[in-house]
Amino acid sequence: MEEDSKLEQTAEQTVEQTAEQTAEQTTEQTVEQIAEQTDPGKERLKCIIECLIFASDIPLTIDRIKQVLEDLAPRQIRGLVEELIEDYRTSPRGIYIREVAHGFQFCTRPEYASLVHQLRKSKPYHLTQPTLETLAIIAYKQPVTKAEIELVRGVDCAGVVKSLMDKNLVAIQGRKEVIGRPFLYGTTQKFLEVFGLETLASLPTIEEIKQLSDAAIPVAEEETQ
Repeated sequence: MEEDSKLEQTAEQTVEQTAEQTAEQTTEQTVEQIAEQTDPGKERLKCIIECLIFASDIPLTIDRIKQVLEDLAPRQIRGLVEELIEDYRTSPRGIYIREVAHGFQFCTRPEYASLVHQLRKSKPYHLTQPTLETLAIIAYKQPVTKAEIELVRGVDCAGVVKSLMDKNLVAIQGRKEVIGRPFLYGTTQKFLEVFGLETLASLPTIEEIKQLSDAAIPVAEEETQ
């Protein structure tokens, strides 16, 4: 009987100790989580990154942010940026942060586009069908020569290619090592920005393109003086 009583006491003590340890660990974890959420240093870093993205004329890359915040690892920077993205996503604001062209950029929400056009005194224009076809060939086959583009389209593309270069959607990327050494064309960073792509790997498949409506095609802007 005495042995049974001792066993019961030992079991009770073990359970109590385990419960106390679990409670202490839970409390410590909760305190750490609260500290992380209210860490003024972390919030300051987010404010700095927010300023950098806002001040940049082009999508700001993780590497470029690290040049300013040298003590942070790329993983830490991405984590802070993702928190910023979530902050803007979950609050009623007219702008948001999107990942595009290998970096991050502030954008106005599509529903306010017409008002922004009024402020900037700019008028929207759509890329014509021949321009879109030529741009698609370049995007999916790059680097590609003008002759190779014309082989696919069946018509002369000199004017269309020049128009795409004027819009900074396409650029010369070198010469092909064949007789005559013709220019090779490819898309630019501006192309990624206009079409909201992170990288060229984000290009839609042919099947996805077939399902696109005209309304899904991005609209560029043309400045008016």
